[in-house]
Amino acid sequence: MTRFNQVCEQLQQQPKRWAITGVAGFIGSNLLEALLKLNQQVVGLDNFATGHQHNLDEVKSLVSEEQWQRFTFIEGDIRQPQDCKALIADCDYVLHQAALGSVPRSINDPITTNDVNISGFLTMLQEAKQQQVSAFVYAASSSTYGDHPDLPKVEDIIGNPLSPYAVTKYVNELYSAVFQRSYQFPSIGLRYFNVFGPRQDPNGAYAAVIPKWTAALIDEEQVFINGDGETSRDFCFIDNVVQMNILAATAGLTTSEVFNVALNDQTSLTQLYDLLRDNLAKHGVERSAKPEYRDFRAGDVRHSRADISKAQTLLGYAPQYNIGQGLSLAMPWYIEQARAKA
Repeated sequence: MTRFNQVCEQLQQQPKRWAITGVAGFIGSNLLEALLKLNQQVVGLDNFATGHQHNLDEVKSLVSEEQWQRFTFIEGDIRQPQDCKALIADCDYVLHQAALGSVPRSINDPITTNDVNISGFLTMLQEAKQQQVSAFVYAASSSTYGDHPDLPKVEDIIGNPLSPYAVTKYVNELYSAVFQRSYQFPSIGLRYFNVFGPRQDPNGAYAAVIPKWTAALIDEEQVFINGDGETSRDFCFIDNVVQMNILAATAGLTTSEVFNVALNDQTSLTQLYDLLRDNLAKHGVERSAKPEYRDFRAGDVRHSRADISKAQTLLGYAPQYNIGQGLSLAMPWYIEQARAKA
């Protein structure tokens, strides 16, 4: 039995109270679903800047009425101390997912990205410290590795940040370490590597590549690849991310740490395009169009692959799904969403 299975059994026997920021977002709503299915008490906060009510509605449809009654929603902002205080009150664990993601967004609007990702983070961290929660787990980012060329990426070796977004996520880690040294309040950062799965928004200028390309293929629209197609990423299915959040929160670590959340794998953008076409074909959606290549995007890292040995050793992380398995599980959701839109 994996440590994750053991933790899930323990939680079902002794339910805890969890706080999730960004609960109406992609990752936050998947965490909500998993925790409610484990019969946990959950309080969630979102201001709908990037989250959606329909994500919460979908979770409601996937859990029992009794499980849904264990969820309390607060519409609020992580930059407001009173909202953070209301969220965290009497909670055991905090899963801080709220942020303004996207490298291009941060380049276009560094001020707002800084305000949400740094000021909002600090407000949440301060309130968690004040209430002495058992664990504060936050969404860090693989963008922190910046221009460091070595692969795979190891947690304690980073380069120079390549975007305002990367700066904000690195500052989160610095504050985490400072709160450990100054107040003896540890927290855990999870450096996400290109997470994908159901409820990831395919729309908008800053949509992630997998839902964006999948929607374009379904709608028979042109897919654009930035660069020569050899840029590579360590794509991580959402269920692996859920596992890491729960493992990190319940690990009982007494020092601030950061962990990679990925597979230690690489998929080029051209390979990803072929995988998406193949998975769509399995569902009767045949597409023969070729992608169009264009200029590299400012602030993008060329290659990314994570060393996950630290998470395996200290947390018992055992990713359940590789990119192929994850796409097979996610594709029916993407197709259903496209058909509903049509």
